[in-house]
Amino acid sequence: MSAASLSNTVNTLPGLNDYTGEVIAAHMPSAVLDALQAFAARIPLNVLGAARLPLGVGDWRSLRLGRDIFLHASVPKGWWDEYALMARREFDPGIMMARSSLMAMTWTETRQMLDPIGIDQWPYELALKYGVRDLLTCAVARRWVVAYWASRPLGPVLTPPLRIVLQAAAGFAALRLEQVSEHAPPGDERVHLTPRELAVLRLVSLGRTTEDAANLLGLGDETVRSHLKKAQLKLGALNRAHAVSEAIRHQLIP
Repeated sequence: MSAASLSNTVNTLPGLNDYTGEVIAAHMPSAVLDALQAFAARIPLNVLGAARLPLGVGDWRSLRLGRDIFLHASVPKGWWDEYALMARREFDPGIMMARSSLMAMTWTETRQMLDPIGIDQWPYELALKYGVRDLLTCAVARRWVVAYWASRPLGPVLTPPLRIVLQAAAGFAALRLEQVSEHAPPGDERVHLTPRELAVLRLVSLGRTTEDAANLLGLGDETVRSHLKKAQLKLGALNRAHAVSEAIRHQLIP
């Protein structure tokens, strides 16, 4: 593709000039992603979000929502909670592939290249569970990953010039996120559990069974299990014993 052809593609894509102006004017991460969403919706695509990954392979425990990970409001409800919990236990090969790639790639293409089997398929299966049929991941400076999502396969839709433009838009968003996140007020990173969730965890820490906790709190067994499940998700715990350990570490229960 010639330089003139690329220039023509970029200049005629609706909303590109407005997008760059909106990103420059944005002073909060959410505003940056909103600007990117308004631009991507013209294609149409949705914005999943952006992640500033550790310089090394790193550990997901070091990443914090609102500090290193920024999600757009269009993300299917519930997806992140499950993804964050799974990512603490299992490796996501797609993220590493996206990070090392020099071009924007769809998850369908990444899956074909990696040919994941067994547990390595979990990110794709989880995405499908929440109606995410495909993703387009864009690596920026091998530190950031910006992702768009859609409820349909993206391979046939994304022409090479369009991928270049989306990669450029993602790079511009990542650059601005790097700037505004440095100056954004620090978020409250404490884990917030409801009184019922704390009460259930406290009883579990004392060796009480689900049935015991239900009788003592005047709740049904399934309600107690639901409180435990929600507490585990919030704490990023693998099981109820791990949830108790994390609650004690966070000084939520004695």
